[in-house]
Amino acid sequence: MIPERYVRIRVRSLLVVLGVILAVGVLVELVLISRQVLTWMLIAVFFALALNPAVDWFQRRVKKRGYAVGIVYVLAFMAIALVGYVFIPPLVDQVNHLVEKIPDYIHDLTKGKGRLGFLERKYHIVEKVKHALSDGGASKLFGFSGTAISITKSVVTIVIAAVTITFMTFFMLLEGHAWVNRFYSMVPEKSRPRWQAVGRDIYRTIGGYVLGNILISLIAGGSAAIVLFALGVPLAAALGLLVGLFDLIPLAGATIALLVVGTIAFLHSITAGIVVVIFFIVYQQLENHILQPVIYGKTVKLSPLAVLIAVLIGAALAGVIGALAAIPIAGAIQVVILDVLRARAERKRLQGPPADAIPGEASP
Repeated sequence: MIPERYVRIRVRSLLVVLGVILAVGVLVELVLISRQVLTWMLIAVFFALALNPAVDWFQRRVKKRGYAVGIVYVLAFMAIALVGYVFIPPLVDQVNHLVEKIPDYIHDLTKGKGRLGFLERKYHIVEKVKHALSDGGASKLFGFSGTAISITKSVVTIVIAAVTITFMTFFMLLEGHAWVNRFYSMVPEKSRPRWQAVGRDIYRTIGGYVLGNILISLIAGGSAAIVLFALGVPLAAALGLLVGLFDLIPLAGATIALLVVGTIAFLHSITAGIVVVIFFIVYQQLENHILQPVIYGKTVKLSPLAVLIAVLIGAALAGVIGALAAIPIAGAIQVVILDVLRARAERKRLQGPPADAIPGEASP
């Protein structure tokens, strides 16, 4: 007969386990509640890392970090104003031209002619719109009942986010070094040089990724705008800017840009659509096999498989923001792992072979 066994669990251990579970649940709930603010913080970190090299360069000359941050902010706003001055007037002209063409598009659509005529010939879109209007009116067709409120909320949220991210980035640039030094001061003095080396490697990895990603996006947006302008596609400048923003998303950004911009190019002309599709396919190959390996290989130093896995996990956890943050986070984790492995190898080297090892023979 097998004797009965009793497992005794101390009340203190049970309370500790319950406390850990409760703390994890509270932490997850706090993250879910504040995910919008955390997203803004992540974007601010992105901008701070992108601007920090310029701030450090000016600080070495003006000596005070506050002055350096102020100079960089003024230059950044001047650059934004210059871009607006260059791009907004042609963008307004192109939008006005598109608005003037809308009646022609509607006429062709209702008559089943032109590039949009297939919508009426094959899908009878005009009859469906008339039927929807007769049944529920414009509010039912377009959802006007809640659209105005949703648009207003979105505009207010965008304005608040822009202001918040601007100030957050400013204070991160201003106080970031002090926070890092404060963290190092809490580390034991003996291991402080090691932590500082790890911190420098992580900063170099993340900062290199941010600058590299911005550079690749500028190349993508600029080249797309040139091709679209040469083909005479409307809103070439705006579409180029859109391509640059989409290209910030690793791996999938160029494909999303192809779907959007390619559709608009096909509406302009079949030839323009074909040329744009070929351009995006060729450019994506150049970006994936030349630009990204050269830039990310010197900064993040992650294999293509690691990049793909990191982006997929980041996108599944936090959407587009998660995909953006996945590669630098994976690079930072790689820096920590490599440091741990180096420290372990160094300890084994200093300890030497085991004491019972026979001279001249390899230790097991």
